[in-house]
Amino acid sequence: MHIIDTLIGQIDSALRTVFSVTPAARIMPVPLADAGSSGLLAPTVASKSVRLMRVNHVGEVCAQGLYQGQLLVARHHKVRQVLEAAANEERDHLAWCATRIAELGGHTSVLSPIFYAGAWGLGVMSGLAGDKWSMGFLVETEQQVEAHLASHLDRLPVDDLRSRAIVEQMRIDEIVHGNSGKAHGGVPLPFPIKMAMRMSSKIMTGSTYWV
Repeated sequence: MHIIDTLIGQIDSALRTVFSVTPAARIMPVPLADAGSSGLLAPTVASKSVRLMRVNHVGEVCAQGLYQGQLLVARHHKVRQVLEAAANEERDHLAWCATRIAELGGHTSVLSPIFYAGAWGLGVMSGLAGDKWSMGFLVETEQQVEAHLASHLDRLPVDDLRSRAIVEQMRIDEIVHGNSGKAHGGVPLPFPIKMAMRMSSKIMTGSTYWV
């Protein structure tokens, strides 16, 4: 029964992630200057924001896939706690991005299932390599995501205050997750693996920006 329950849990998590049906536990960040507005923007501005937020949404889909794969094979309770805590906050990010995309009249990426599956497989492989490597993947992932979000703060329209507030809070959370991975034994990944992760990220961001 344990195996069946685990399998059902994994499938449920995948479906909830891909279709963004899990509500956020935290209130979506809203800048005070924009608190009373609808968040609507001019069409050309909204179009750019939608694309960038769609990329961010798929990044959170990948994060969920990675963490669920790692949790499936994690050995120690403390490591599971770190992964579960990060995954919970990443679910907030996922819901915030989906909500903001809908506000802007856009849609999430049709490629989400593919990227979730790939990230899940990577999570399983990193977890099987051992908890220190699993934590190392968490650290490297969060560092790359934090840099990616910082670049999006430069690219998002300056008057899209709502999207910018979301991305800034996401960036802060990613830094905390990465530090937690380091504190729980994460080891630096070999350079080829880091480069492979960066290349995969470029494929994801380049494709989901448009679809």
